[in-house]
Amino acid sequence: MDIEAFRKAGYQAIDRICDYYYSLEQRSVASQVRPGYLKELIPDNAPEEGEDFQQIADDYQRCIVPGLTHWQHPSFFAYYPTACTFEGILADLYATSATNPGFNWACSPACTELESIVMDWAAKLFGLGDHFLNSAEVGGGVIQTTASDSGLVAIVAARSLYTSKHPEAKLEDMIIYTTTQTHSLGVKAGLVLGLECRALEVMPEDKYALRGETLKRAIQEDVGRGKHPFVLVATVGTTSSGAIDHLGEIGEVAKSYPSLWIHVDAAWAGITLACPEYREVAQLDNINKYADSFCTNFHKWGLVNFDASTLWVRNRKHLTDALDITPEFLRTKEGDAGVVIDYRNWHLALGRRFRSLKIWFVLRSYGAEGFRRHIRQGIELNKHFVSLLRSSSDFSLVTEPSFALSVFRLMPPSIVSTEIDKEKLEATLNDLNKDYYSRLSGRNDIALTQTKMNGTFCIRFAIGAARTKKVHVDHAWQILQEEAQATLSAWGKPEAAT
Repeated sequence: MDIEAFRKAGYQAIDRICDYYYSLEQRSVASQVRPGYLKELIPDNAPEEGEDFQQIADDYQRCIVPGLTHWQHPSFFAYYPTACTFEGILADLYATSATNPGFNWACSPACTELESIVMDWAAKLFGLGDHFLNSAEVGGGVIQTTASDSGLVAIVAARSLYTSKHPEAKLEDMIIYTTTQTHSLGVKAGLVLGLECRALEVMPEDKYALRGETLKRAIQEDVGRGKHPFVLVATVGTTSSGAIDHLGEIGEVAKSYPSLWIHVDAAWAGITLACPEYREVAQLDNINKYADSFCTNFHKWGLVNFDASTLWVRNRKHLTDALDITPEFLRTKEGDAGVVIDYRNWHLALGRRFRSLKIWFVLRSYGAEGFRRHIRQGIELNKHFVSLLRSSSDFSLVTEPSFALSVFRLMPPSIVSTEIDKEKLEATLNDLNKDYYSRLSGRNDIALTQTKMNGTFCIRFAIGAARTKKVHVDHAWQILQEEAQATLSAWGKPEAAT
């Protein structure tokens, strides 16, 4: 493809992307294809001779688009939103037009320097302390792929720091702390690093948040049996319920165990720190006071296209001590002089993408106030959804709503009032809600996800897609009522959701 052919194909690609977004609301939310569908459409081998690009572009429409789940659909309420803005699309286009591996400053100075600047922009937008700023030259921020990578990097740094202070500690005795509601990144990090991961129990009466006393007991138990707890993955906005761990209590406990690294995973909810009115709930003061590292994902609720996970550390030396590998062929005069950041030493891989460009584009296009407006809109829509849930006696929230996330289940009075023991009632309600969710997941006009919290099967409703409006929440509520009625009827109950 020459330059003019690329120009023509690019025009067509932009036109088709625009047509896709115009038609998005009329599409099924989830893909309707069956497993293995693509094998029937694509040959077993790559072609021997190059093909006309028009055919390739048409095959994208014919073969690939039907197999997409449309996370940007206004009726996508599953998992957490994945941001996709036109600013981000254009930034990715520009970034890939001059692709470079970005492993040191000399690769392309703009890549490193823009990342350093926009990470400070973001830190200030969220109210993070000066010790997290790159410009302070003590801590700093770096863009990772996902929160799992951010967590793994933090745990690697924590392990390195701990073993440098406690050389007697054996790896088989070192422990990662998470909770029973922490994202699976903690367990996966344990698998990758060959370390024990202990999930601390969180309780419904604490809104599934970790308390300091629970942490204290666990540390005392593990130290007593010769173990070395060295890192805690605390959470602001757990995946299942949006729970926020009690960072103040955790930090006070950690004062007695100064070698315990506190990593705060706020992959979804950390974006709310942009709004001053939510900073107390999202524990900003405690993050600044106690966190050794902090992560949030712009690519979830933050309007920046996947991937863009932002990680800040209190002390960058802890990262570079753990991850700095500089063979002769990677040395540069700027790096040797210490006047630049070489971000390869801040994460696991060598090469890296030019992700900062899309954060820069989005923050400049929306502005801080436009960014806040997007967050506030999602929270207001969730308040509206909660008001609808509470208007019906057949539905119940499993825990308090968290920002733009609600977790609920069917709890019809006709079943709850039945004179059966508590354990049997819970099993009955779980079975009912599994049937209910099965009906919901079989629809193509809405997407939600299930979860289980301390044995309670429930359904998550997460708002945050940029195109979701009140009309879409109302439509979702109508669907929830319809399927509730159908589920209860199938169970032989005359009551319908109202």
